[in-house]
Amino acid sequence: MARVVAYVPDLLFGSNVLGALNAAGHDAVLVSDAGALGRELGAADALVVDLTADAGERIEQLSATAREGIKTLAFYSHVEADVRAQAEAAGFDLVIPRSRMAREGGSLVSRLLAD
Repeated sequence: MARVVAYVPDLLFGSNVLGALNAAGHDAVLVSDAGALGRELGAADALVVDLTADAGERIEQLSATAREGIKTLAFYSHVEADVRAQAEAAGFDLVIPRSRMAREGGSLVSRLLAD
């Protein structure tokens, strides 16, 4: 069972993400701020990041994490293609639209961890 940290400040959508991750068999924890993220990240196998708000700040904050052996999945608003390009350039393993996260999040994380 993989330990997955979901950094999703929107707690309503975050609870959906958490449910999908747990249903896929992951040991998932939801964090909504940078302090909690820092406390949980050390034990993580994967990180799921919401880039729908404060994308530039989060990409900058987590670009090092994306290169430290922790698998990373980021999701963004489908109307912000520039955010996708920034996240991919920063080294995130998988960058998807928020709608896809809602539909396939648990299975995408499973595939990401299997690679």
